[in-house]
Amino acid sequence: MKIALLGYGKMGKTIEKIAVQRGHIIALKVDKDDTTYDLSDIDVAIDFSIPSAAVNNITNCFNARVPVVSGTTGWLEYYEMIVNLCKEKKGSFIYASNYSLGVNLFFELNKKLAKMMAPLDGYTIAMEEIHHTEKLDAPSGTAITLAEGIIENTDKKNWKLEQGDQNTIPISAKRIDKVPGTHTVLYSSEVDDIEIKHTAHNRNGFALGAVVAAEWLSDKTGVFGMKDVLGL
Repeated sequence: MKIALLGYGKMGKTIEKIAVQRGHIIALKVDKDDTTYDLSDIDVAIDFSIPSAAVNNITNCFNARVPVVSGTTGWLEYYEMIVNLCKEKKGSFIYASNYSLGVNLFFELNKKLAKMMAPLDGYTIAMEEIHHTEKLDAPSGTAITLAEGIIENTDKKNWKLEQGDQNTIPISAKRIDKVPGTHTVLYSSEVDDIEIKHTAHNRNGFALGAVVAAEWLSDKTGVFGMKDVLGL
């Protein structure tokens, strides 16, 4: 496939390496400040840009009838608009807060554990995410997805950065140099703690998942997620 990389930071460069290893061609590289570019010769686009550029990038792909995989976080107030535009344009779109195959299994484990814990009294829920110092948004999109999975399966109503209450899941967001991403969900009581944790060792898992998603999406129309890609 001929792939456009919309965003050519560290993730974009890692995606390039993985995509080339899998036999694809990187036909276009768009830096964060570029707003006009030609998608006419592109089979699929992968967007790992910045929040302020993501909506423009995704819209450009719909207008050019190019399937687009987006991993940019921090723009989701426009998600429903983008979904509606995709349907209107008969486009092809996948958004995921995290493309790591392991993290997407972790998402499902998190939901299962939340459902098991929901009837039990005496446990509080807290979350922690740690990322590199260059990450712009907090909490991470992955942490928000984990919190939403808990909310769907318990009596919790919302999440909040740092401070929580009886109805709210507190999320601690730490920024430490050279940490690709660590996410922890902790259930704590007077008698014991139950903890699940995912630790990324490098960006390769995120990049591989994004390329696998692009391969899967290339001949489809509609709005999808990584559950569709993985058949979960």
